[in-house]
Amino acid sequence: MSSAAAHSANDEEFSPRALDLEQSPTFSSNEEDAEDDEGGGYSTRMEELLSDGDDENGDAEAEEDGGGFIYDGVDADQVTGDNYRDQLRDVLGPEDSYDHDESEEQEVEQALLQENSSASNELPRDVPKPAKASSVLGDIIAGAPMVLAANGFICVGTDKGRIFVFDFKQSLKCICGSILGPVSAVALSNDHTFVASGHTTGYIQLFNLKNPEVAARTVTPVTLAAITSGRQEGHLSGSRIISISFVAGRHTAVVSADEHVLFVDASDTIRIFGNYHGEDAPEASISGHPADPLSQQNALNRTSFRRRRRPHNTILAMSTLPLGPLPHSTDAYQIAALLTPTKVVVVGLQPTPKTWLKIMRDEEQLSFPAYRRRGCLAWFPSVEDISTEKLDKTMGKKNVKDGKRSQRTPTHPVLSYSWGGHVYLLRKTNEVEVGTLVFEEAGKWMMDDAVLAIQWLNVNQMAIFTASTLSIYDVHGMKIVEAVRFDSSSLVSPSLGSTGNGSVSYSDSVRDIAHSIRTYKGKLFLLGRQELLVGTLLSWADRILSFVEQGDFLSAIDLTRTYYTGEAPGNRNGLPEDPEERQIVIADKIHDLMVASSCYAFSEDRMTDGTHASLDGRGVDRTSLFEDLVATCARACIALDDFDFLFEELFQQYENAGIYRMFLRQLEPFVLNGSIPSVPPRITQRLVALHEEDGRPDLAERIIWHIEPSCLDINQAINLCRTHQLWDALVYVYTRALRDYVSPIIESLALIRSLQQNPAPTDTIIKNAYKIYSYLATCAVQEPMEPDEASFAKRDVYSFVFCGHSTVWPAEGGNLVLTSQDESGMEPTYPYARLLLRFDAESFLDCLDMAFEDSYLHDFPDMSRLMIVRILLDIMSSEDLSPSDATFMNIFIARNVPKYPHHIEVAPSILHNILIALATQPEVETREDRQLAAEYLLSVYTPHDGDRILQLFEDAGFYRILRSRYRHELRWGPLLAAFLHDPELRPSEIFSGLEEAIASSARDNKKQVPGDVINTLAISLDKLLQADVLATASLLDKHAPQLHETALQRPPLSDDRDQFVYLNHLIPDSEYDQYSTTPSFPTRINSRLRHHFVSLQCRFSPSGVISVLKRLQDGIDWPTALGICEEAGAYDAVIWALNYTGQPREALSKADTFEKQLTLDLARTLASPAPGSTESVNKYLNDLQAIGRRGISVCMEHSSSASPAEVPLEDIWYQLLASQIHTVQTLSACCSTGKGSDAGVESEVLSTLRAIVQETFASLVSVSSTQAVSFPRLFKRLVDPAIHSGTTGILYAEFRTILTGMLESYRTDGDMLIISKHLIDRDVFDSVELYAKEKMRGWAPSCGADVEGVQIRLSRTGTIYHLRCSASDS
Repeated sequence: MSSAAAHSANDEEFSPRALDLEQSPTFSSNEEDAEDDEGGGYSTRMEELLSDGDDENGDAEAEEDGGGFIYDGVDADQVTGDNYRDQLRDVLGPEDSYDHDESEEQEVEQALLQENSSASNELPRDVPKPAKASSVLGDIIAGAPMVLAANGFICVGTDKGRIFVFDFKQSLKCICGSILGPVSAVALSNDHTFVASGHTTGYIQLFNLKNPEVAARTVTPVTLAAITSGRQEGHLSGSRIISISFVAGRHTAVVSADEHVLFVDASDTIRIFGNYHGEDAPEASISGHPADPLSQQNALNRTSFRRRRRPHNTILAMSTLPLGPLPHSTDAYQIAALLTPTKVVVVGLQPTPKTWLKIMRDEEQLSFPAYRRRGCLAWFPSVEDISTEKLDKTMGKKNVKDGKRSQRTPTHPVLSYSWGGHVYLLRKTNEVEVGTLVFEEAGKWMMDDAVLAIQWLNVNQMAIFTASTLSIYDVHGMKIVEAVRFDSSSLVSPSLGSTGNGSVSYSDSVRDIAHSIRTYKGKLFLLGRQELLVGTLLSWADRILSFVEQGDFLSAIDLTRTYYTGEAPGNRNGLPEDPEERQIVIADKIHDLMVASSCYAFSEDRMTDGTHASLDGRGVDRTSLFEDLVATCARACIALDDFDFLFEELFQQYENAGIYRMFLRQLEPFVLNGSIPSVPPRITQRLVALHEEDGRPDLAERIIWHIEPSCLDINQAINLCRTHQLWDALVYVYTRALRDYVSPIIESLALIRSLQQNPAPTDTIIKNAYKIYSYLATCAVQEPMEPDEASFAKRDVYSFVFCGHSTVWPAEGGNLVLTSQDESGMEPTYPYARLLLRFDAESFLDCLDMAFEDSYLHDFPDMSRLMIVRILLDIMSSEDLSPSDATFMNIFIARNVPKYPHHIEVAPSILHNILIALATQPEVETREDRQLAAEYLLSVYTPHDGDRILQLFEDAGFYRILRSRYRHELRWGPLLAAFLHDPELRPSEIFSGLEEAIASSARDNKKQVPGDVINTLAISLDKLLQADVLATASLLDKHAPQLHETALQRPPLSDDRDQFVYLNHLIPDSEYDQYSTTPSFPTRINSRLRHHFVSLQCRFSPSGVISVLKRLQDGIDWPTALGICEEAGAYDAVIWALNYTGQPREALSKADTFEKQLTLDLARTLASPAPGSTESVNKYLNDLQAIGRRGISVCMEHSSSASPAEVPLEDIWYQLLASQIHTVQTLSACCSTGKGSDAGVESEVLSTLRAIVQETFASLVSVSSTQAVSFPRLFKRLVDPAIHSGTTGILYAEFRTILTGMLESYRTDGDMLIISKHLIDRDVFDSVELYAKEKMRGWAPSCGADVEGVQIRLSRTGTIYHLRCSASDS
């Protein structure tokens, strides 16, 4: 863009680069021309290298290339055909825009490129003759620009009522108009000979450009009186003309519209849409005599003029269908489209006015007031159908020979219109019947903001303007292809002058820019306040040229490549829509760009241009330039699938310059990612040598892996792999490049021989040697290879590996392949298979396992599974293999004979020997594999000496085979032993197997467990207990309960804790039992074991003794159990047992005895504290609490009994309370002496004991309502010292302390109950109140009836009736 472009409106918002608009301020106040300071640079070279041929007559008369004209802001007489950009545009190809007829093209060409032209008329005296149009626009005398028309000529209407007509050379052709008020609409006829103007005063004028001084026709506004009388139709005086348009190709027929009415002005004025508003016009107009324009304008500007509410039929936009370059059936109808806030209407003016289409606006859109009165529309005429261009080109020559001209097919006209942010497309379809017009919806979409203007750039693209954005929408792809920021306030608004009188708001006026935007032949014209901007949407060639002119040829190549692949962003103007045709057009251009770029990069002139200079004069490091050139050209060649330039021309240039290493390093990533799999051998050789010279053989191996084998230097690759031990790459070279599948085996055999001779090999050598087995496995499967290639590889591999003698490879001109350590040593039979077995028999046999599964061995005549087995047996018979190798071979044969019985037939004697060898091998590591192989072999072979074989199996530890055999022979004792002695079984598997075996033996022995099974269990008790104590207890209790005592005497259960766990598992519902399987009540353990368990329970879990006694009550001796509990200190259990056996008084007596004993012990401990006495105190307190609570439960049980007379309730309560109070009294007296432990411990003891007494009193109060217990009498007995013989009575103070604490507790509980009651009452009240409110909601029947299922009727007034009530009322 030239320097004059700096005067464009809001350059930061509207950037031509951002939208790819090539922009020039055609009319500007800056007349300086930009000079090109980069002559001889890269862009000049591009002209020389890419042009299809210089035009010898490159003058101003060259034809337009179809892409339109580029205005660069210079004078018209300085624009020549030799301009560099024009030449390069010709090289890159024409744009894809619709063609106008040839006469019009020629006319506009002459208007644009004509060297000498001047205005054909004299300018008014008050306007000086300008040298340029820039001196007219913005001139005070000429007036401010208001509206714009641009088709053939550029017409600008001003607020002085004049119309300035310019050509495309910035030359003023003429000035039309007179002082009739500001121009609010302007139009140019289809043949560019007439101009029509509409004014804010309501006037309309037509001018013939051949005689612009006098208006060819003037249509004056009419008064309201003339309209109401029916004498005249027309625009009212003071009605601003918002749109005017010529009808088809006519000169004197125009369609004009103000905000309310649409007229057709020809020989007569006809109103075809809208109604006159009811406001009075100025007085001069009402009288019937048109007022002069100035008085009308003054009337509009009066302060008394008030803003009126616009009705729904306000006209937002209007446009007639312009004539296209090709005739169309719609031309005869002279169609016009108009847009209101509620509908879009298409009318035809011929042969009679008729509405052909009416589409109403969606009601939802009307709910947004800001967008309600914002709309615009634009027609695109009929042009030649692009799809017929190919046919025209192919048939053109034939038609010329035949003297015929091919008939071009026109497209259908398209109407685009918008309401708010919604944009719609309507396309005229083929006529259903003659004389009808039918339109169909062609698309719709939503913009982010309200649309202010719509203009068609070409048949596929529209320019859509919003307040802040200029977007290019592709109709064919139904998407926005480009968008830039745009400030709508930079353009002229014709209604801005009406904001002063209040008829139009300022916010609406600044967005009224539709008359300042026009398009013509793909050019976009924008009318600013001081300048007129002209731009065009950049084509693909323009985009590339923008990089070329900046010297960024790499970006130019990348952009061209993206056009070739269809990945380029933005529009594709100038390119065919068909991908194949597009690639044909671009392919040669990419090659030319690469050639020119490489020549420029390596040219001597580049060292002297500005791209190689720095501020300090030391130059710029251009390494990145040469690196990026390789990558850029590589991507382009990949897209083209043509690498001749990359590997021939470009590489040669890098090699000549001595920087070929740079080329290779940039090429390497494309080779590694597979984009360039095939590279010429001479370049591959350099690439591999590059990494070898750098000491990175791993990178060289990576290259070998990823490149096509045919591109490799075989000798170089093999020597490299051998030198650096690159085994994988070596295999790749042999198999893929040479199709030699034996040489990798020979290389590995040589490596194995070196390992046998080298006592201290490295880990790398060992690792590479073992790769032979993975290679053999791959050859045996060969899934990724073609069938023929796989068969060829397998045949060579099998023939070589299992060859019976040393052989020569290659067969012609090869060397003898030896395996012995000494070169002169004797070669054994099958030397190669033998060597592989010696090195690692297990890995080699694994490869054979995979080979045996392949179907290839079915059909190969020279090798089969049987032959391989016989070879292995032959090798094994030589006895030169290690025992472990022989074992693996026996396992291999034993497992494959049953798998392939029809292909491998081996003598029974051999199978017998293999079976014995499997059982006699002493290695523990292979026992499981040997046992599995023996199982396979026994499935097809039955040995004749079964007992001897079973003994061998037992010695070998093949317990799985033994269990199968013993189960089959119903030998239950040995079967259990096989389970117990198998070290591979987990405990759960052992016990599940034993359970199944014992159950099977019982079923086989009349539901009785056989004696040998019992004996086996007895002998194996130690193993069972060591495996799982609980599982053993369950197993014995279910099948052999007589062994419980024996089990408890075994060493694994020597600890009492283990015995407790064992017996506890047999008692159901025990806290120590995690997964009990015993019945609900134990009946299989004798009383001695039960008593022993009670004793253990008292030791390890005294809290659960009562629970155990409850479960064991039917099988124990109570006196013995009581003695055990009392001896162990389980006092509460003794009390519970005595009460359970019907001795409640004895139980409470025992409680009294226990309490006195514990009280004495506690008093002694408190009196004489010692280390650890705190634990003793806590134990005594816990025992006293347990005794007290157990006594309370006894008393409560009998107090709530149905026949309490059997037990004197008052006596037992008295006995319990007296004992507890005595304990408190005794300890209180002991603590009052002040000797012994600290006061804190004493206070805690007394508090705990008093709490027990309070708990007893609370329980007593809860049952004191019965007649059997009298609380006053009981209280008297407790406090009367005379009743207690031998005592001094109970201290009243201690008794008072207990009762006071109990009463305080009751008082606290009462307060909590009162608070809870208040809270509940409040919550209930709130809930009831809410429920009452909810219940009052809804409808209630006015008639008082509330019957379900009765239908109702809702009237228009909102009244609701029952149908039954409504009928009765009527």
